[in-house]
Order: sequence, then structure tokens, then C-alpha cells
Amino acid sequence: MFVGVLPERAWLFQPQPNSEVAVSDAAAWRLNPAHRQVYDKLALALAAGLRAAPCGVDPCDLGLSPETEVFVKPIVNLAGMALGAGRARANAVPLQAGAFWCERLEGEHTSSDCLVQDGEPLWFAHTCASAEKNQERPLWWDVGMVRPDLDARVAEWVRRLLPGYTGLCNLELIGGQPIEMHLRGSNGFFELYGPEFIPAWVALMDGTSNEPPPPIPGGLILSVFGTRALDADEQQALQALDVEIRPDSSAPDRVAVLCCRDRTSGWMAWEQLRSRSG
Repeated sequence: MFVGVLPERAWLFQPQPNSEVAVSDAAAWRLNPAHRQVYDKLALALAAGLRAAPCGVDPCDLGLSPETEVFVKPIVNLAGMALGAGRARANAVPLQAGAFWCERLEGEHTSSDCLVQDGEPLWFAHTCASAEKNQERPLWWDVGMVRPDLDARVAEWVRRLLPGYTGLCNLELIGGQPIEMHLRGSNGFFELYGPEFIPAWVALMDGTSNEPPPPIPGGLILSVFGTRALDADEQQALQALDVEIRPDSSAPDRVAVLCCRDRTSGWMAWEQLRSRSG
């Protein structure tokens, strides 16, 4: 059975596998003791050759200038991997218990899911984030990008860090450098992966087939940030564009997530929402 599925998302996770398969990070950490080390973001940064250290180690002692901006975040955080993250100057890193700083990365932000059998990558799904952010969070994600360069990069890290692993994993990169790795997929994107994805994942976990699903059809995932819920007119206009509206209670300043299977409709929805206040 799938473990860690939100009740409102249960309809998506069918059929069910015979064994326990993690959907959340907490479940993935518990069910994969041989590979849970990938959740250590400080170790991941150091493995990538980045300058990073626990809070308390002065970045200037590692060659950064005082005015250089670094990123500070928890070393391990299973309750929302971006929670507690933020920027700081190298000479003003907070003494935050359980956190570390890392040189700040620039460039494209991507999220890649990979089906793996015994440590060998079988299939990829790549998603690219918007350059425009809200408190470091992308305003939209373009799901289903064809990126052979990311195939190679993700495969390199899977083979390096997940020998013997079978299942789904996710790797987030900025500028081609890893920032987070998960022993689960990008659950909020699964609607855009096509109907063959879940059955192929389950067959892999049950050992009945290792035939990967076809390339995903993709689409757009848009975040509606603010404190004011979508009103009736806004909802009606979005529904007319065949946009699925998911209310979001997980983040206090994100009122909804929009799932758009057709990119043209998604961009039209985005333009309608750009001018909303609250």
C-alpha cells in the first residue's frame, strides 16, 4: 500500500502496491533505512563540492567574503523540505541549531523524478520552475520537459547515492547542482504524468514488470499566493479554461494550486491571476 497519502489525494494512487511504498518524506525515511542518508542536505552539498558547513562555522573561514550571500536551511527536514530556509550574509549567519549554510546557487531550478531498479535509472520526468519566486518558492512549474542533459545529471547522482535502491526518487537542482534529494516523487505533479505512470510504478515495486511508462504529457502547475481565497468569479473563469483548482491548507499564504493539462489554458489562467491582490 502507498504510505503517507493525503486523504484528498487518495483517488490518484491506484492501483495499490502489495508492499509499503512511501509517498511522503517521513514514510520514505522510515521505510528505506539503507538509503535515508540522502535526506542530509549538508552531506549532499559537500558531495557536490559546494562550500557549506553547519551554522557556527564562519563562512569567512572557508574563503567567502563577508558580504557574500549564503543560503541557510535545516540539515534534515522531513516536514516540508523548504521550511526554515532563507538567505543571510556570510558575516551574519544565525547560530541556528540543526541548520547549515551553503553557498547560494544561481541558475535554473529543476525537479526531476526517476524510477530506479536496483540502483539503475529506468525513466525520468523533468519539471522546470519559474525564475520569478515568492519567498524562494516558484510561482509556477512546467511539467514534462524533454531534457537529455538532466537525464544524464540525475542518473549520475542516482548511481552514486542509491546503489541497490528500487523505487521512485526525486532530485532538485539549481544551476545543475543538487539542493535536495527525496526517496519519493513530486506528488503534486502526478496528475500530469499520464494514466500509465502509477501502474508502472506499482508493477516495478511488486516485481511484476520493469517496463517504464511512456513520456509524460505534462502541463503547468501554478501557485496562487496571498491570503484571500479565490472568489466565485475567479473560480468560474478558471473552470471555463478547464483548470483544476486545489485549495491549499498546507501553507498559510498559498490559497490554491492550479493544475493545467493544457499549457495554453494554463498561461491564460496565469495572466488572469497576475493582477489579483491579497
